[in-house]
Amino acid sequence: MQTRVKKSLGQHFLKNQDISRRIVDLLQIEERDQVLEIGPGPGALTDRIRQLRPARLLLLEKDDHWAAVHAHALRDCAGASIRSMDALEYAWEKLDGPWKIIGNLPYNRASPLIWDCVSRVPELSLAVFMTQKEVAQRLSAPPGNRVYGALSVWVQSFVRVEWGFTVGPGNFFPPPKVDSAVVTMTALPRTMHPQNPAALARVIKLCFQQRRKQLQGILRRQGIVDAAALLEELEIDPAARPEILACAKFHALALKCAPLLLTSNTKHD
Repeated sequence: MQTRVKKSLGQHFLKNQDISRRIVDLLQIEERDQVLEIGPGPGALTDRIRQLRPARLLLLEKDDHWAAVHAHALRDCAGASIRSMDALEYAWEKLDGPWKIIGNLPYNRASPLIWDCVSRVPELSLAVFMTQKEVAQRLSAPPGNRVYGALSVWVQSFVRVEWGFTVGPGNFFPPPKVDSAVVTMTALPRTMHPQNPAALARVIKLCFQQRRKQLQGILRRQGIVDAAALLEELEIDPAARPEILACAKFHALALKCAPLLLTSNTKHD
């Protein structure tokens, strides 16, 4: 396919076929699988996916040009379809059965897309995403790491994140100014998911907006007078900072704080 780039969409198309193969192979596609690709563009990943013949292939493409190109290419492919739309507007909850999701995500949309995918797809099986390296580091960061934050906690509350590999700018057209990286996400058992996702989103957003403050101070500023006692009950040091708290502790804190905090926008920016 002839490469056509829209700078307004932050497009950087992968041109290295070996890298494309490595990314798709991480998704471990079998013939019975349902696969969804976000932003296929010219089809660097799509072509490899089609060779593996999954039972169903769904593409989401915002760029009308590439959507039309794929619609034509898939016209005789059983089980394959494309929707010309912004993936951020997709109704993830309507996906039936287990799905594997893949995408070379635009740098300016990777965080909200991954935020939605891991939490809203009813039966996410496995996901493989290429993002800006900095985002990949945040996704996989453990507690105590300097880039561990709200996105880290949210994503790791639903999936196990594993670092794949780094991809240099020269593998793209046009080349970006920074490195990219590939991460693999395996769904966690539902018993490990947060019991109150909305409360968790509220709490982690609140805490990491003040990541260098002590937890007891953060909660007190939200009107929780007995913040220290609340934290001690959860076996959390009141003087601890958000960046050292593991996901399970944030889950417990969110449940405890849910009735005490005002509602707010829960989307991570």
